[in-house]
Amino acid sequence: MPDPSLRLPAIADVRHAAARIAGHAHVTPVLRSATLDALAGCELLFKCENLQRAGAFKFRGACNAVFALEDDAARAGVVTQSSGNHGAAIALACKLRRIPATVVVPEGAPQAKLDAIVAYGARLVRCAPGMAARDAAVAEVLARDGGTLIHPFDNAEVIAGQGTAALELFGHAGTLDVLMTPVGGGGLLSGSALVARAQAQRVEVLGAEPQGARDAHDALEIGHPITDRNAETVCDGLRGHLAQRTYDILKRDVDGILLADDDAVLAAMRLVWTRMKLLVEPSSAVPLACVLANPARFRRRRVGIILSGGNVDPAMAGQWFSSPDSGNSRP
Repeated sequence: MPDPSLRLPAIADVRHAAARIAGHAHVTPVLRSATLDALAGCELLFKCENLQRAGAFKFRGACNAVFALEDDAARAGVVTQSSGNHGAAIALACKLRRIPATVVVPEGAPQAKLDAIVAYGARLVRCAPGMAARDAAVAEVLARDGGTLIHPFDNAEVIAGQGTAALELFGHAGTLDVLMTPVGGGGLLSGSALVARAQAQRVEVLGAEPQGARDAHDALEIGHPITDRNAETVCDGLRGHLAQRTYDILKRDVDGILLADDDAVLAAMRLVWTRMKLLVEPSSAVPLACVLANPARFRRRRVGIILSGGNVDPAMAGQWFSSPDSGNSRP
């Protein structure tokens, strides 16, 4: 049963978020590829959040949460923790509202994402890898400096803001048979599921997760969040684990989570790069990898996929594609 002490956002919150972030967030395009449709055997509609401000869907939730703060709380500043995309999104949202931001980042976070956080004017605080170390460092910053914590996914306003991408996707595409997003901490999938469940027609809602960070998949199977694993995946944006809030929404509203290994993810990412001419990061490519690995499940269906972000460290691209066969064939 959902925890009654946690406020779970509803579709009305997503609609309020859409109004709040209008004029700040981009309305990103929905793009198609005949080549990828042929490979997958289904209709694929890609919501291009790699073209969102700060390079990822995370700006939607961060913007909604930052601009929802009362003035007194906002003046004290915002604190968060992030491996990159949420941190950059918070930094940009706080810059737009002209309030201070502090971002706790784990060692090993991609340099390109750290550079974006600093460029938007936030203060960086380093910590050891792993969610426990990140949470401890945030608690220390809050105790010392004050401010409001805006968690990357365990926050009702963040979840509602993330759902606005799916709201736009349905507005553009009309009916879908399937809606898929990557899943790390579950904010994007939770917000998207709220929107899908509000549609007049039944939509299958699926998460896509790397094999090396499969805690969400396993959590839904065993019946509670898993918080004590260290993720090992190239998808740095999906190394977080579900919070109780996102777990409760996913348990109620999501039909399943599919898995893909890193080789399949990188192959799918290269297909998007070469066939669609879109720069996406590995986390964005997990849903496509899952579709290509399960052709019978998706055959002749209309599938909406949210491409979650495009913040790629150029130094890593050479490593990912060092194999001459990487991404040249079907994953």
